Amino acid sequence: MKNKLILRSAWVMSVIIVLLTAGFIPQSSQAGTDEFPLMEITVDELIAEYEKGTYTAEEVVQSYLDRIETYEETYNAFTYMNKDALKEAKKIDKMRKKGEKLGPLAGVPIVIKEAVDVKGFPTTFGWAPLSKEADGIKLMPSKDASVVARLKEAGAIILGKTNIPAFSASGTDANTSWAGPTYNAVNPSLAPGGSSSGTATSISGNFAVLGIAEETGGSIQNPAAAQSIVGIKPTFGLVPTMGVTPLSSSTRDVLGPHARTVEDAARMLDVIAGYTEDDPLTEQSVGHVPDKGYASFLDDNSLEGKRIGLYGPGWRTEELSAETKELYARAIKELESQGAEVVTDPFAGTGFAEYVKNAPSQGRESFFYDLENYFENINPNLTTEKVFEKAGAIPWEDGGPLSSRANLPGKENPDVLPDLTTFNEVRSLYRKMMKEVMEKHDLDGFVYPQMSKAIPKLGEGSIAATTVSEINVGGWPLITVPAGYYKNGSPFALAFLGQEWSEPELIGMAYDYEQATGHREAPQLMDK
Repeated sequence: MKNKLILRSAWVMSVIIVLLTAGFIPQSSQAGTDEFPLMEITVDELIAEYEKGTYTAEEVVQSYLDRIETYEETYNAFTYMNKDALKEAKKIDKMRKKGEKLGPLAGVPIVIKEAVDVKGFPTTFGWAPLSKEADGIKLMPSKDASVVARLKEAGAIILGKTNIPAFSASGTDANTSWAGPTYNAVNPSLAPGGSSSGTATSISGNFAVLGIAEETGGSIQNPAAAQSIVGIKPTFGLVPTMGVTPLSSSTRDVLGPHARTVEDAARMLDVIAGYTEDDPLTEQSVGHVPDKGYASFLDDNSLEGKRIGLYGPGWRTEELSAETKELYARAIKELESQGAEVVTDPFAGTGFAEYVKNAPSQGRESFFYDLENYFENINPNLTTEKVFEKAGAIPWEDGGPLSSRANLPGKENPDVLPDLTTFNEVRSLYRKMMKEVMEKHDLDGFVYPQMSKAIPKLGEGSIAATTVSEINVGGWPLITVPAGYYKNGSPFALAFLGQEWSEPELIGMAYDYEQATGHREAPQLMDK
């Protein structure tokens, strides 16, 4: 598989043009028969097959690599492939054969978002001036990001790194990437979601079992919703972000799983969550990670007796489209059929929606400080100034992917963390208001439609998430779960959210809903 700029074939572009001209192809009617033997396999199922001797890790990895080879030209999910994946799989096979102790993800193929450092792979920010393949410079991390180190220790096999927009600056697509656009596995004419575009396509398209996504403002949940998969946006500080290209790492950035099932997402979260001395922000997580793991909360009776807050103008005044209202109404009935009680618009009268519109900080103040720290972590001799001087371009200049950040504090003195007092006050007020609402209405969580309208066609508008950037400023967890499809085949998703550190309860409720409804359908892919 190539480690170079991915050129879009005339065939792919002609197909996309036809799809855009003709309208969406309903998900259930896409042409082709997919006979991939590992289709939709889960972590537990794969481990069970390994233990029975049905497959070796080498065979499984080769199968996924073959599938990627077949479809990558169409979907463009990857920036780099791991040339050592088969070698690493063989090592796992030898260990398993000898009866050696293996990690919980031993032999499980995964993908890593381009924004996350993997030793031996360049880090490009998705931006041409920082990509040697696009005639830019080359930045090589000297070590793995903290989450990558944990995943390797757990035995996961990294197949490759996945595509993102330049500087992860889009929640809708990867069209600005040096590697070209990524296409939606459900339907290539749909926006794939961003900025974890390639990870979502890889998981939805069965190019891997699990994937690492990252979010500052919608970048885990938007792609998950757009491609009918599960995403967990964790509480800020639960998962280490050391070694991840930052937008707001001191205030908002989080890493989380993309998976096809809630169970698989929980199993990945069990590996990546918790304190590490490499990342001081994870000190907040001490005492909040369940002793028996997140997967221990998978219970298909979790919604019984739960009180759930519903979306309304008290949270956000944006109207839902007519079809979104219909799909949400159906989802509410499904929640109730599982024993949940619902409370309409519990934020009504709190002033929350009005405060969010005028909040004095969105947590972007630390950008230049976070960027300086990131480069120093790659190489102590690197500075932001040196990197962009060598690249010959500055991303926050007019027309650049980060032009909106040009006037943020700290640009002249990035070694000093700007004053975050205002942001911390905003976050505290967000959290105070949510806690008061939950106590007043005796709520266990909230379930919203993740989007207010259908996923747009690629290049024709943005994904209209109902929770961005409220949950990012609040630092709250959110789980995206497939909840059906619009009439045109665009995926519909629910967002389960709650107070900080409520992942265990949200996982249980999301799992119950998923098991009761089974809305995800594996997409039929189109090869070249």
